[in-house]
Amino acid sequence: MHLLQSGVDISVIALWLGHESPATMHMYLQADLATKERTLNRLLPMTASQGQYRPPDQLMQFLLSL
Repeated sequence: MHLLQSGVDISVIALWLGHESPATMHMYLQADLATKERTLNRLLPMTASQGQYRPPDQLMQFLLSL
């Protein structure tokens, strides 16, 4: 997307990415990063607290016995 937005020719990008033809690059032309960003910004933030996973003692004992 950055290459397209910077003006690099679609056929050059298609070759770099290994596409058979520039026609298969159509999906990239349809992607609008600004729309995607607005959609992501409307999502609710995750409420799960971030922390380090601490396995139960029983699991640790099992793993150590292997």
